[in-house]
Amino acid sequence: MNTSSHLQPGFEIQRGFTLVELIMVMVIVGILAVFVAPRFFEANVFKSRGFADQVQATLRYAQKEAIAQHRNVCVATASSSISLTIANSSGATAPCGPNLVLPAGGNSISAPSAAITLTLSPATPTTFIFDALGKPWDAAGATPSAQKSITISGVTNPVYVEAETGYVHSP
Repeated sequence: MNTSSHLQPGFEIQRGFTLVELIMVMVIVGILAVFVAPRFFEANVFKSRGFADQVQATLRYAQKEAIAQHRNVCVATASSSISLTIANSSGATAPCGPNLVLPAGGNSISAPSAAITLTLSPATPTTFIFDALGKPWDAAGATPSAQKSITISGVTNPVYVEAETGYVHSP
């Protein structure tokens, strides 16, 4: 049976989009291009978040190595990097000596861009120590440190190192 028999002779069913539909699609794509596209081309936001994750992982590694090796691990911060060293022997007052090699190699991590900085709070000292129990100290054999907060530019949540336990986290 012919389904187009109800049409007048000479007319066929035409398929496609109307001009109004095409213009609406173009308007929606234009709005998305204005508001969403710039976020994909701003790489520093992604680099900052990645560096914050790397800082957190490095601090956790430092704490775990201090516990596993039963030695002090020193964490030195600069405006764009963190480096790790480990004590030659165990003991609360043992000074840090050789570099602690990270799983990816080297003893430090650096910001992927000069525009990304890191700030330790409290600002002094810029070095702190994880002892053999994983607890943070301002210096070997000194009084326990206050909670550490490491802020990375471009990231809203800082990385915290708890004073009592050394737990490394971000909210």
